[in-house]
This record gives sequence, structure tokens and C-alpha cells, in this order.
Amino acid sequence: MAARWLPIRFSTLKHPSRIWIPRNSYHPISTQLLPRRAFATETPKAPPSLTSSTSSSPSDWEDNPNYNISKFTDLPHQNFGVNQHILINDEFKEALRQILWNFRAPIRYAFAYGSGVFPQSKASAATSSATSIHPKAPPAVEKAQGGNPKMIDFIFGVSYTQHWHSLNLHEHRDHYSALGSLGSGAVSAVQDKWGAGVYFNPYVTVNGTVIKYGVVNLDTLCTDLSEWSTLYLAGRLQKPVKILRDDPRVRLANQVNLISALRTALLLLPPSFTEEELYGTIASISYMGDPRMSLPTEDPSKVANIVGNNLPNFRRLYLPLIENLPNVNVNDSKCSNQDWVADPSANVKLVQDMDPVRRGNMVRRLPKAFRSRLYFQYQKKYQIPQLEFNQMLEASADEDATRINRREGGGFERRIANEPPEDLRGEVRHVIKKTIGWPSTSQSLKGPVTAGFRKTWRYMSEKIGKYQAGKRKLNEKKEE
Repeated sequence: MAARWLPIRFSTLKHPSRIWIPRNSYHPISTQLLPRRAFATETPKAPPSLTSSTSSSPSDWEDNPNYNISKFTDLPHQNFGVNQHILINDEFKEALRQILWNFRAPIRYAFAYGSGVFPQSKASAATSSATSIHPKAPPAVEKAQGGNPKMIDFIFGVSYTQHWHSLNLHEHRDHYSALGSLGSGAVSAVQDKWGAGVYFNPYVTVNGTVIKYGVVNLDTLCTDLSEWSTLYLAGRLQKPVKILRDDPRVRLANQVNLISALRTALLLLPPSFTEEELYGTIASISYMGDPRMSLPTEDPSKVANIVGNNLPNFRRLYLPLIENLPNVNVNDSKCSNQDWVADPSANVKLVQDMDPVRRGNMVRRLPKAFRSRLYFQYQKKYQIPQLEFNQMLEASADEDATRINRREGGGFERRIANEPPEDLRGEVRHVIKKTIGWPSTSQSLKGPVTAGFRKTWRYMSEKIGKYQAGKRKLNEKKEE
């Protein structure tokens, strides 16, 4: 039976609008103490209004985020971060969750992502030659992937890296390369000290399904989401993912990540643009410095495929945040149709205010590590003496481990925002590439150590195949 769509009014936003969600799609998250091996896995209940049970104004959560929270009741309001929970088929979602239960080591936060969960091309009626990739996948997985079965990617957030690997090595030694024979200490050292702090085990069969799972410490994950220290995992969560186990601290940090991605995209865009251009800019952030994009190992149309086939999911992630920013508005007659949010063909137009004061505020609110790199670029460009630059930074320092005071751009930020648009875009892109470049490169280089040479070669061969297939499609379009 087709899903019925119910309106949710975001009455706290500057331009109240209606967001449409399927009836009975949400279930409340229990915030009571959970027994062993019971986790927050349900999607939060959709609110009748975001003002209900709200303990602070919409801006307070960003001005004063407390990353030390341990309960969902500590979040700014009951339904905070509901936009992060993307809807997928219930049976497919349950099949993904069943995979998690095969790990006795405690997983505090988990999400599935990539083309194995969110298709990047239209479903094929014919069965692909790669059908055998899954030895005996559940019917829900086969149905969700259609005629193009793919390995399903997961990220597991854990509290104690070495302890987790110790338990997992005991239960699933076959998931690891030869490095696993050196013990959990060696495995966790390679994870935490090389690359972006993630340890991947690819081509693992669980419940008849071939998966790849990456293990990351929750502290590493939250730091990257809130500060953009590497953008390795923050970039993945800027695109639609399916959260299977939730954590309040990660949900808060990821909301900071999402609104930061939105602001960064606005700095890279002209005064008017379309939804696809906005989401394409956001999706491209994590690929700008990725060495795989400059090698024949990725589909050259990857970003366009991600956005073009997942527009409603991007809309669910970002539309509530767009509504809450004072300098960007949806400006399209298509929005007069109350069902436009669920329409994948509706590519609406948006406009942003290019006032340097407002854009200076956006610069000031960029994530801490990323903002510092951008400031350093402009220090060199403006030839500001180091002592004067340090004094300027100290005067505007407002951050400690648990609190960020209200941040508004000053003269330096407004000067940056006043730069010619193309110059500012160039500097922001340069900083993105510097942020991502080395962590992504070193993460790739440790692949043969963590996955083993055979699995690494298989992975690279498949990536090269995707690149070649993407090039063929581009050439065919040019010839038409």
C-alpha cells in the first residue's frame, strides 16, 4: 500500500513551511538505561512541532553544544536531529540491523552507507553478473539492491578501540588480515595512529551478505564531525546514510557537521542556485582532496549520480537547516505544491544573501580546525605579522572543551567574506583539499596492511571497473 504523507510544521523556523513524511515511519527512541547488547536503534518519533519539549531556542544548540552528553534527554529537544534518520524499506533496514547482532563486541553507533544502501543509478530489471557477490543474501537485501548487488558498507563507532578489537578478534579472526595475528594492540595502533582513525575489514560475509565495516573510536568520530580535523568520516555523514544504532553525542556532533557543510557550500555558490547544485557542492566536499578522484579509481560522475538518485534524501537532511539559516531561502513557485518535498524531479531554486556581514558570520561559524586552516591561508595572503595575527585570534577565542559562545564575524571575517567570490571559493577549496588530502591518502595506503593484499587488489580492481564504466557512459552521452 502506498505511504500516506503527513505534514510536520517547523513553526520555530523563520519561514514556517511544511515537511512531508510517511505515516507511521517513526518510533520513539528509548532514553532509559538499556540492558547489555540493547542499543538505541529506532528512528526518533516525528514531532507534531519542533517546539514541543524544546528546552532552548533553535540557535542555542549550536552556540552552546555540550559534547559530554550521555543521554538523548540531554539533547536540545526531544526530536533534535530527526533529519539525520533517512527512510528506507523496513525489511531492508531490519536485515541491516540483523547484521550488527552478529558482533558481540559492543557497537555504540552504527550506520550503513554507499551505493549498496542508496542506489546511485536507476534500478536494473536484469540481473547483474555480479549476483554472486552475496553468497546467500536475505530477500530484503536482494530486493533493495535490485539487479545490481553490491557490497554493503558500515561504520561502527566504539568506546574502547583495543578492547573492541580484542573481543572481535576472538570471535571473528577470519575478518582480519595477517595483522590480526599480532593482537588487538597492533590492530588498534594501526587504526588510531595511521590515516583518519578508521580500521576497515572488507569482503566479510555476514548473514549471507558481503559487507565492509570500518571501526572508529567515538571520540575520533565526534571530533571530526564537530571540528573537521580530517573530514574523512564527516564527509561520509554529509551525504545520506542509514543510522542503525544512534548515540546522543554523535547526533549532536553530526548536526554541527551538517550545518557546517551547508555553510561551506554557500560560500562556494553564487547568489542563486538550484537544489542539485547545492547538494552537489555538499557531496563534493569529501571528494575534493581524495586521491582516488584524481586516479582512474572512481566513477567521474560519482557526485552527480549520488545527488541525482537521492534528491529527496538530501532534502530531508538539509531542508530544515536551510529554513533555519537567515541568509538563504527557497525561492521557487514549485513550493506552492505541498507535495514538492517528496518529488524527486523537483529541483527548486534557492537564493542567498551575499552581504559581507552575514557571510562573515558564516566564516566565523565554520568548524574549529577547518576555520584555523582558512585563517592561516588569509594570514599569508594579507601578510599579517604573526604576533598581530596571534593577538587577533586570542581576542576572538571563545572555545573550550565543552562550550562555544555565540560566534559572530569581526573585521577579519568580513574582510574574508568581501573577497571576490571566485577568490574566496578558491581559498575554501584549497583548505578542503589540504584537510582531506593526507588523511585520505594515508588511510588508503594502510589498506594492504589492514585488509591484506588480495582483498586490496580486489577492491582496487572493482574501483577501476567503476571508473571505466563511468567513462563509457560519459562518452556515450557526448556522442548522442
